[in-house]
Amino acid sequence: MGRNKQYKIALVGNPNTGKTSLFNKLTGLHKKIGNYPGITVNRVSGHFNLDDGTAIELIDLPGTYSLHPTSKDEEVVLKELLLNRESIEGVLMVADVNNLKRNLILLKEIQDLDFPVMLAINMCDEMQKKGIEIDVEKLRELLQIPVILVSAKKSKADGQREGKGRIHQMKEMIPEMFETPSKKYFETYGLTGTSIDFIKADYPDEPVYKLWLLYTEQDKFEPEIKVNYPKIFDLPFDRGTLKRLLQKEVIKRYKDINRILKETYRIDKSKATGLTERIDRILLHKVWGILIFILIMFLVFQTIFSWASVPMDWIDNFFSQTNIYLKSHLPDNQLTALLTDGIISGIAGVLIFVPQIVLLFLFITLLEEMGYMSRVVFLMDKLMQPFGLSGKSIVPLLSGTACAVPAIMSARTIENSKERLISMLVTPFITCSARLPVYTIIIALVIPQNDVAGFVNLQGLVLLTLYLLGFIASLVSAYILNKIIKSSYKRYFILEMPEYKAPIPKNVFISVWDHVKAFIFGAGKIIVTFSIILWFLATHGGQEFRQAEQKFATQNKVTNNDLASYKLEHSYLGQMGKSIEPAIKPLGYDWKIGIALLTSFAAREVFVSTLSTIYSVGNTDDNQRLRERMANEKNYITGTNTFTLAVGISILLFYAFAMQCFSTLATLRNETKTWKWAIVVFFYMTGLAYLSAFVAYQILS
Repeated sequence: MGRNKQYKIALVGNPNTGKTSLFNKLTGLHKKIGNYPGITVNRVSGHFNLDDGTAIELIDLPGTYSLHPTSKDEEVVLKELLLNRESIEGVLMVADVNNLKRNLILLKEIQDLDFPVMLAINMCDEMQKKGIEIDVEKLRELLQIPVILVSAKKSKADGQREGKGRIHQMKEMIPEMFETPSKKYFETYGLTGTSIDFIKADYPDEPVYKLWLLYTEQDKFEPEIKVNYPKIFDLPFDRGTLKRLLQKEVIKRYKDINRILKETYRIDKSKATGLTERIDRILLHKVWGILIFILIMFLVFQTIFSWASVPMDWIDNFFSQTNIYLKSHLPDNQLTALLTDGIISGIAGVLIFVPQIVLLFLFITLLEEMGYMSRVVFLMDKLMQPFGLSGKSIVPLLSGTACAVPAIMSARTIENSKERLISMLVTPFITCSARLPVYTIIIALVIPQNDVAGFVNLQGLVLLTLYLLGFIASLVSAYILNKIIKSSYKRYFILEMPEYKAPIPKNVFISVWDHVKAFIFGAGKIIVTFSIILWFLATHGGQEFRQAEQKFATQNKVTNNDLASYKLEHSYLGQMGKSIEPAIKPLGYDWKIGIALLTSFAAREVFVSTLSTIYSVGNTDDNQRLRERMANEKNYITGTNTFTLAVGISILLFYAFAMQCFSTLATLRNETKTWKWAIVVFFYMTGLAYLSAFVAYQILS
């Protein structure tokens, strides 16, 4: 390099790595710096000189995570590096010391484009408080490029004048990047057997990875670009096949990055001095961390029961009074009965559980927003491994508390195919929001509102136990599946740990509203529809049903309740319940509960609305709420209360383990591409549910 020489260098890096700050330090220019991805949206350049007089033009490109773009900003970087080679002679890559693994993906892609590259690891002033140690010389040796630690933000770090000293040292190292031969990785990955083999022969002077990017990202380029590479853009283009190949490329890159960082990058949390790290020492502790997580979830469920009871009573009372008002002011006919006992009862069966669902997802969203849920994922990884799961499996398992359908679909993010399959198969065990209405009404019926040790609500404790039973069942089932399912696929666990932060109210509101809306308009449509169907089946029947009033008219001392109960028993709905009663009698269930079991195969929460419809039809006292009607219900054979402790626990255990949701079955089939696993899971869960309910009833009765 010399006084008359000039180089054009691109400054690239992931969003939020301090790239723009470093640009300002080097060039002396001042730009607006934002703490969010995409602040650099234009191609901005600045100039500075090296000690020997060499002029450097530094081109600040937008932040990007990869050369496979997902946004317009990232497309700018792809096109600049791929198509403006005459304007860019080298690349200064800025990486974040906290997320070096993720940052190195972009570095390796740039190296494969045959650019001279230098790596500046920024934010080195945070290394001590994060407990991070980097062997810079070893990293330089393995990457075969110049590497330096810098801090574009601080003027002092590690006991020296950081801003001036290291920035100047970095300038001195720039000539080395042009003297160091580029090391390529993509050639060794060699996705042989693909179209790339033909492309290499047609364009022998171009970097192979450039041809690969032109081919795989061809929908990002303008028609005039495609004219220059006709052989590439004439090849067959299958986005589905390419997606799988790109995933293979990323996995191979991470495998190589893991090998490099294993020798050069170390995090010792015991040496960390920052607040986040001090908190993590406790929350990520292998014992205390798990106990704290259980305690947090315990407090969440205690709060749900305590806070939700008042608005639930308001809603229940409102719809009870509404039904009384309508029945007293509307004609006594089938249309009024349909409106009050069918439609309004169905709507009440949806809205009464909204307070609990709001509270549940409010707390879960707050934990996600604060950054705690990522810690849970990390904490659970080692715990999950013996069961054939990864830390990422906790995401579908926790999401299953909302609904198994999106939870099963969220398992797509798990790279290991075996762990992904097992995660999907055991997720239905997790207690979803659809089970919550069943738990709530049965717990309220058979579990007293007592405090344990003076401060623990017994009903809340039972609810937490049911959630834990589902989680334990999922782990035990995963362990069994891990022994059965064989796979040679090696596992990789990659996770970015966010900083702790205050929740953003808007994000919390949107997340909670999405879950509530999904319940109201998703499950709600099913509940109301079934409520109407059930009302029809309960108010119509065969000859005995139609002749009931005539039969009872000749008898003395017959109440309206006697007539209503007789008609319900001989209705279409009653006949359905009677047909399965022999199979469910050992569980302590009568034909009315049997009806609810049948209908809840469409959606678990229909169990409660079914009972609401049945007991509304069979009871003429409109002032009684559903819970009171169920509490007063008598077994038609024994004359004792139907919902005893034994029956209640039996129902709770049955619904804790049974897969009574057609949507979940369909989702399993779609995600696994076969009915085999869906059928296996259905019979396994149903068998376990029946056995658990049977044992519990026989012991407690």
